[in-house]
This record gives sequence, C-alpha cells and structure tokens, in this order.
Amino acid sequence: MNALADQYFAMWNERDVATRRKLIEELWTTDGTFVDPMFNVTGHAALSDLVDSAHQLFPGHSFRLAGEVDGHNNRLRWAWELAAEGQPPVAGGIDCVTVAADGRLSEVVGFIDFAPPAA
Repeated sequence: MNALADQYFAMWNERDVATRRKLIEELWTTDGTFVDPMFNVTGHAALSDLVDSAHQLFPGHSFRLAGEVDGHNNRLRWAWELAAEGQPPVAGGIDCVTVAADGRLSEVVGFIDFAPPAA
C-alpha cells in the first residue's frame, strides 16, 4: 500500500516530463482517471498535463503524504498536503484510490479539505 502512495507522490512531484511520463506508465492503467472538484482527466497524457498544471500553479511546492495509508480489497485512501519546503501546507485533502487487478491505479477520486481561493 505504501509503495503505491510513494509512487503516486513521486509522480506529482516529478518536474521532468519524460521521467514523469515513465512514472505514469508504470503507476496508472492506460485509461486511468483522476477526478476532484476542479479536474477530471483520463489517460496518461492528460495525467501528465494535470501534474504540469499543478507545478505551474504552485511553483516550488510539493505534494506529500499526511498520515497513514489505509486500504482494503482493491481500495486505498490517504491524506495529502501541498507545501513549499519548510512552510505550512497551502492545500490538503484525501484521495480515494481504486487499484486495478494488475496493481496499477485505475481511478483516484480526490476531495479537497482546504486550498487557496480560486483566482
């Protein structure tokens, strides 16, 4: 369980596009979906673009696990935070994850607990 969470946060924090795409291919099914109150994307290219958008919106910030990974059957959940090094988090929430039969992520549904106001 923790290994998947580690890979997931590594994907979100990877700034090199080629490296990030490789991480996404290893971590997500081809039709993997990420949905939260602001985004709904499907597929590897869209996932990479989503991460790139996060880097543009929050330069110098990284996502990190906030607490323990919980899971049962093919479902996981974890809390996350977004913060700059040495700073308090600017956003946080919970992700609910579905793991495919091959061990890769097929769906992540995110819930945002706090975030900066929309511009």
